[in-house]
Formats: sequence, C-alpha cells, structure tokens
Amino acid sequence: MTHRRAVLFFCADPARDPVASHVFEASRRHLPLAETGAEVDGMPVLAYRDGAGREFVYVRTADVLSHDYPRYLPLLTSHFSRFDIGCVVNWHEGANAPDGIFMAHTTGDVVSGLYGPANPGLTTAVLRTIERVRVEAGLDRYRTVTEATHWSGVVHGHAPELLTRYGVPLLDVEIGSTPASWADPDAVDVLARALTRIFDEEAPRASSVLFVGGVHFEPSIRAAVLDAGAAPIAVSHILANHWLVAGGYDQPGGEEKLEACCRTILGGVDALVFHDSLKGPMKSRVRAAAERLGIESFNHRRLRDPEPLPVRKPS
Repeated sequence: MTHRRAVLFFCADPARDPVASHVFEASRRHLPLAETGAEVDGMPVLAYRDGAGREFVYVRTADVLSHDYPRYLPLLTSHFSRFDIGCVVNWHEGANAPDGIFMAHTTGDVVSGLYGPANPGLTTAVLRTIERVRVEAGLDRYRTVTEATHWSGVVHGHAPELLTRYGVPLLDVEIGSTPASWADPDAVDVLARALTRIFDEEAPRASSVLFVGGVHFEPSIRAAVLDAGAAPIAVSHILANHWLVAGGYDQPGGEEKLEACCRTILGGVDALVFHDSLKGPMKSRVRAAAERLGIESFNHRRLRDPEPLPVRKPS
C-alpha cells in the first residue's frame, strides 16, 4: 500500500514570518510529533503519522523558503522530493487585501510563463479542508478564499526558472491580512488542525480546470471550489488578469505560455475557463490554446451550472 506524504515548511523566525511559528507551535501542542533524525538550519525535522499511515513532515527554516530559495533548493531536491504535496505556511498582507481570510495558492510567475508543478486534486483538498475546519470551529469572522498563482521569490530577486527544479507541488497556505489576524490563536488553531486532514478531502475525479483572468481573489472560482451544490471541480493554477496583461498573453505566443502552464498540472487539464471580462484578444489566445490541447474552453459563468463539466477518460 502506498501511503500519502505531505511536507510542511515553517519559518521559525517571527520577525520574518508572523504566522508560521504560531502554527508550528499549535501543531506541536495537538500532535505527537517525533524527531526524524534530520535537521534543517540546526532545527530537528519532526513527523506525524496518522491512523491511516499518512505521514506529515514538519520542517522549520531560519528564513521564509521563497525568500532564500537558491539556498534551500538543493535541500528540497535532495531530502524532500518524495512527497505528494508541500505546504509553505506563512502570512498574507497587502494595502487593499481583505482581512480575516485563509487561503492557499500555487506557485508560479505568470509574467514569465514559468510555473511550479501543481496538483489540482490536492490544491482543492487543501482549500476545502481549511474551510471545513473553519466551519467546525465556528470561526465565522473568517472566510476561506482562493488566491491567484504567484511566487514571492521573484520579489526577492530570484529567477523564476528555479520553480521548475523542485518536483513536488508546492502551495503557500496563509492567514491574512493584518497583525491581529496573524496572531489570532483561533485562526492559528484552524490552520494547524487542517494541515493533517488534507488527504481526507480528496474527491473522486473532478474536472481539472485552468482558470484564466479575473482578480487576485476571484469570487467565481472561490464559489466553484467551496460553495455547496457546485459541479465537481479541481483547481490549481489561477492566472489573474493583471499578470496576464503584463506577460503579453494577448499577443502572439500567449497560447504557448498557456500550454506550458497546463503541462505543469499533474493529470492534465480538462478545460480552460476564461473570465468573461477578458478582452477579445486574450480570449482568442485561450481558445487557441484549448484547441491545440484538444480540450474545451468556456466562459466562467458556466461554473455556476450544476451540470457536469468535461472530464477526460484516463488514457
């Protein structure tokens, strides 16, 4: 029997990351974490195995993983490559960011067209697990949202090509977006408890879609993933409109960037979903990419329809 494995990364310095160390300490209170014999940045790597034999490995780092990615990448590829999913626990902030939110997003640099590998089933499971635990905890002052694909390593001067060198699908899992939320023990507890339940929410084969367009916290994709009654859907990379424009996806070659993104999604993509607000040239590139891939493309409003979405038969 093949057991599922997740590796979870936490920056141990609260001055660098105001969320991760709190979530780690909450996890250590809730779980019988055991030392594995390995160390990173002088701190022991811990692990928890649940009753189903699924393993969760807890790795503390001196810096945020993406902020010093060139230093951490050799360690990732040599010691943490045999996992189904990786989660980097951290914080979200921004001048116009909503507060009281949980979120998860895949890693990629939309402008350059370079993306890390993504697992649509587990990306969706992480979001649904957080939402389920939030509801169970009665934490009504928070909500779970989807967030567009991005990678903070670019902001710290790292080449986006580095994303392609680690083969484990990596998600940023965050609490946002103010100091009060980052240190909220109720929010921290929800995230700590959710991390060991992500494999419980894996659904049967759903329609794997690449979502193209919309805003950073796109409500239509959030509704499709988390609202009851929606058609079964699995999301991974979500490409926000402002980065598509900056990356020239509406120009010749845009369809090639979309195809390259699809190739990073494990199990493939069943459809390209474009936001209705996209300009005509961008929609044309989406349709062209879908045609070259031999899959459907359609308007995001179809996600509201309870009718089944396209799912390819296994080859």
